[in-house]
Amino acid sequence: MKKMDIVRLETSQAGTFGVLRMDGEVFCVTLEPPDRGNRPGVSCIPAGEYECRRVASPSFGDTFEIAGVPGRTHILFHQGNVAADTRGCVLLGRSFGEVCGRRAVVSSMPTFRAFLARCGDARSFTVSIEDRA
Repeated sequence: MKKMDIVRLETSQAGTFGVLRMDGEVFCVTLEPPDRGNRPGVSCIPAGEYECRRVASPSFGDTFEIAGVPGRTHILFHQGNVAADTRGCVLLGRSFGEVCGRRAVVSSMPTFRAFLARCGDARSFTVSIEDRA
């Protein structure tokens, strides 16, 4: 499987914004909630290296779960636009923008589909998350 990493570039009350790279090339942008002490459902996850496993989510269908986050479960890659859509997960988008007056990632659904296509039939991969904000 390809090497994946998320490089976080900015954090504010609007969210934690970054880029997802595959084999060193920027693939898309990311949005997580602000850092709220790794609290489930409302915080970005701590920087580090995590195993991601393919799962079938009742809400989002075929996706990957970021496993091994201390005190957290069900952290997924999925579509959405603003920090309120994250539920503590990682949203994928084509670019940064604005939705209803809020900072956002846009073109999320097609970007998420392209992410799954790039992952192919992989059952797992490792993602490294780095804070540069």
